Amino acid sequence: MNEQQSTPEPNLPEAKPEASYTSPASSPHFSSAPDGAAALRRRMRLLTVLLLLVIAALAAQWWTSHTELRSLRNEVAQRLQSGDNTNNEVKGVLKAVQENTKELQAKVSVLDSKQAESQSQQLALEQMYQDLNKNRDDWALSEIEDVLSTADQQLELAGNVQGALIALQNADKNLSRSDKPQFIAIRRAIARDIDRLKALPTVDIAGIAVRLDSAIGQVDNMPLLVDEKPVESATEPKRMQPQPIKPAKAANGKAARDAKAADAPAEPPSAWSQWLAGAQDTWQSMSTEMWAELKQLVRIREVQTPDAILLSPGQAYFVRENLKLRLLNARLALLSRNEFAFRNDLSAAQDNIAKYFDTRAKQVQTTQALLKQVQGSNLSIQMPSLAESLNAVRNYKARR
Repeated sequence: MNEQQSTPEPNLPEAKPEASYTSPASSPHFSSAPDGAAALRRRMRLLTVLLLLVIAALAAQWWTSHTELRSLRNEVAQRLQSGDNTNNEVKGVLKAVQENTKELQAKVSVLDSKQAESQSQQLALEQMYQDLNKNRDDWALSEIEDVLSTADQQLELAGNVQGALIALQNADKNLSRSDKPQFIAIRRAIARDIDRLKALPTVDIAGIAVRLDSAIGQVDNMPLLVDEKPVESATEPKRMQPQPIKPAKAANGKAARDAKAADAPAEPPSAWSQWLAGAQDTWQSMSTEMWAELKQLVRIREVQTPDAILLSPGQAYFVRENLKLRLLNARLALLSRNEFAFRNDLSAAQDNIAKYFDTRAKQVQTTQALLKQVQGSNLSIQMPSLAESLNAVRNYKARR
C-alpha cells in the first residue's frame, strides 16, 4: 500500500469504462446509503416513541376508565343496597298498612252488621209507632225488646255491665206492673241474665286510670341514672358521719397509759414521751377523719345499662316524655279494654324505668310498685250476652 501511495496513477482519459455499466462503488448514490439507514433508524425510533406514547395513552385511558367503572360499580352497589333497604322498609310499611286495613275492614264489617241491626231496630221502632192501636202489653214488650237489644250491644262493644244491669232491672220492673202469668218465663230469663251479670268480677277502671295518672305525674320528679347528685337508697341505711374523737376517749387512753405506767417501775415521765403520746393521738384522729372524707369522695356503682349514663339533657327529656306516652297509651288501652296493648305498654314503661332511672330512689320504687299493682289488674273478662232474655221476649211475641 505504501508503494501505491507513493506512485500515483497517471491520468488515462482513453481508458474510461463503458457507459452502459456503472459500478455501485463508483455510483454517486453509494455515499448516501449510510444516510438512508440512519434516517430509517431515526424513523424507527420515532415510530417506537410514538408507539410507546400511544400505548401509554391507551394504558392511562384504560386505567381511568377502569377507575371510573369501579367507582361507578361501587356507587351502583350502594344505590342498590339503599334501594333494597328502602324496599324492605316499604314492604314493612305496606305489611303494617295491610294488617291495619284488614283490622279496619273487620271493624267496618262489624260496624256494618251493627248498623244493619240498628237499621232493623229502627224499622221495628217505626213499625211500633205505626201500630199504636195495639194493646199496652205489646207496646211494653216491644219497648223492653228494644232496651234489651241496646243493652246487649253496649255490653258486647263497650263492656257496659252497669248499663246492662239497669236495663234488665227496668225491664223486670215494667213486667212486674202487669200481673199476667204469661210474663213469668220472660222474667225468669231476665233474672238469670241479672245473676250472670252480678257474678262477673268487677274491674275498677276509674281507680286504675287514677293510678296511671299518678304515675304520669311522678315521672318528672324521678331521678335518672345520669343525674349529677347521687340519690340516697330507700333500702340502704344512712351512713354515719365520722365523729371526731371525743376528749373523754382521749382521757381514757391517757388513764390507761397512766395505769400501765403505775404498774411499771416508778420513774418520772419525760417531756419527749408526753409529746410523742400527744402526737400519736393527734395523728390517729386526723388520719381517721381524712379516711372518712376520702371514702365519701369516690363512689363505685355497678350499672347494667351503660348507655343510660351517657344520656344528654335533651335525650333525658325525651326519655321522660317517652315514658309518659307509654303510660298514656296504657290508659287509653285500659279505657278501650284492650288488654294486650295495656300490658305491652306497661311492660315497656317498666323496662324504661329499670333501664334509665335510678331504681334505688324512693320515688322510682314507689312508681314501680304502683305500676306492678296496676299490671296485676285483670281486664280479660268474658262478657255474657242477653240472648236468653231477648229470645224469651221474641218467642212470646211470635206466639201472639
